[in-house]
Parts: sequence; structure tokens; C-alpha cells
Amino acid sequence: MCSTLSARTSPLPCGQIWVTPRAVVTCSTWPGPEVDESALVKSEIELVLQINGKLRGAIQVSATATKAEIEQAAVASDTFVKMAEGAAPKKVIVVPGRLVNIVV
Repeated sequence: MCSTLSARTSPLPCGQIWVTPRAVVTCSTWPGPEVDESALVKSEIELVLQINGKLRGAIQVSATATKAEIEQAAVASDTFVKMAEGAAPKKVIVVPGRLVNIVV
């Protein structure tokens, strides 16, 4: 196994280690590990929550959430409710996949 992992960086020594009687697949023709694309997909993402331009926390939203849904989740978050002290937000800036900035 060690020789297969390092075969991409040092093929000649690994090829010598790999050699076995009647080897069908050589170290240089081995395709490598298979990638499971479904494991790489995220269902939820974490967005930075800023209040008046200062980092105050983070919120978890669906990866497919729209700007309106992200805005609603940010305004309803416990961090914003505690920091705003009942004040309504003047402006909400949403950068999908990155951050939410709420101006009070």
C-alpha cells in the first residue's frame, strides 16, 4: 500500500517494491483510489455573521438557500437579537457562501 501511495512522486523505487511474480497491474499503471463525488457535497454551510462590520458569530444555513432565506436566518439568530437590543436592521448585506453583514 505504501508503494502505491508514493508512486506518483517516486515511480522508479516504488515500481521495484511493487514487483511480484505474475503481477498484472504495475505500480505505474495502477489508477489510484476512487473518488466518491457524493461525499464531497455539503448540505449545510456556515456563514460569517457581522453586525455593523464587526465579526460577531456564524450561522448555519442550507447550501441552496436564497439571499432572502439567508437574510431571515441572520436576523432571527440569537447573536443578532442579543446585539441589536430590539433595534430593527437598517440594511442587510448578503454575500452568498461567505458572509452576512447587518447594519443596525
